[in-house]
Amino acid sequence: MTHRSDRTLRVKALARVEGEGGMLVRTRAGRVEEVRLDIYEPPRFFEAFLQGRRHTEPPDITARICGICPIAYQMSSCNAIEAACGVEVPQVVRNLRRLIYCGEWIESHALHIYLLHAPDFLGYDGAVEMAADHREVVQRGLRLKKTGNDIMEVIGGRAIHPINVRVGGFYRAPSRRELTNLVPRVEQARDAALDTLSWVAGFDYPDFEQDYEFVALRHPADYPITEGRIVSSGGLDIPVPEFEDHVVEEHVPHSTALHARLDGRRYMTGPMARYNLNADRLPASVRAAAADAGLGPRESNPFRSILVRALETLYACEESLRLLDAYEPPDPPAVDVPAVPGTGHGATEAPRGVLYHRYDLGEDGIIRTAKIVPPTSQNQAQIEDDLRRFVEPRLDLETDELTHRCEQAIRNYDPCISCSTHFLDLRVEEA
Repeated sequence: MTHRSDRTLRVKALARVEGEGGMLVRTRAGRVEEVRLDIYEPPRFFEAFLQGRRHTEPPDITARICGICPIAYQMSSCNAIEAACGVEVPQVVRNLRRLIYCGEWIESHALHIYLLHAPDFLGYDGAVEMAADHREVVQRGLRLKKTGNDIMEVIGGRAIHPINVRVGGFYRAPSRRELTNLVPRVEQARDAALDTLSWVAGFDYPDFEQDYEFVALRHPADYPITEGRIVSSGGLDIPVPEFEDHVVEEHVPHSTALHARLDGRRYMTGPMARYNLNADRLPASVRAAAADAGLGPRESNPFRSILVRALETLYACEESLRLLDAYEPPDPPAVDVPAVPGTGHGATEAPRGVLYHRYDLGEDGIIRTAKIVPPTSQNQAQIEDDLRRFVEPRLDLETDELTHRCEQAIRNYDPCISCSTHFLDLRVEEA
């Protein structure tokens, strides 16, 4: 007789995630024997595409990796190229970069909270079904997302794959009036973000506290977005150029995306990591909102990551208002970044976690090699471990119910599978 817990949980195509992937969990005699986050989306070769390109081109090329978080790729690439060339951009340009990045946090987090993850907690198959019963709630989420897109469009020229970002700064600086016109919309978004935080605080969260090693940037004064050192809850504290001395990627047979390990260990990056390592960098008003929502000084239940994303959405609105109030157009909008040979490293906090870039430039500034480590690649090993630990105590659940909860556990990370599948070398052999 087959043991009731001898079964296979399989999802051929994960729903409500960006990109193409599946899941397999195989159990026997009450234990999990095999876990696979199957990433079968074809590799996209972006690192190979960058080889032979000019040092000014990565912001435009890497933005095409992701339509949801193009700013993250543009900013990490700019940081790396500027570091390779020994150029530091002025604070006024860095502030404008931080502002457009806040727009991306708002639109990406709102998308995840309302359209991808909340249906799991409220018992709906998707946002369309949820909207039938909660129309005003879904509309609030869409308005919140649109405000983030508006910030990106005014500064970046358009919300998807912005065209105004360049190495050294921006092609054009928006006028003070253009940005001031955003203030009423961002103020409304701040109110919506507060409502969002209160809303998700009422969700029923599974009991699943875990002992993670968290990895995030840390800035001397600010909640990290565009710059900082790389730190971990395990004691790591390094400058960005030492990232590859500690983070090693490896190929696994069931994934077209690499798995990353920190000195041989699994780790988590993303909103929960940022919050756990940087909550003291949040302004007092946001810390008070976190306390009101039931967030403690440390959060280790991945299902509560939606709550942390809601808090970061509120922070991004508050930070946007601060930056809008202080804005003076940079003149010029960009500094020159002459090509020099060298290696540059850059890391920023994408909505889903640390995004690392490294570029090696030749004498003429042509890119010889490029390396990009997206947050989803870094989280894959931890996602698989979460599935293993989540399933074993819940084998009394019916297969369909347990499978759905495993999908929800994956969505805790808001995986961007398309971002993660670009590691393979591209070799073309001519006959």
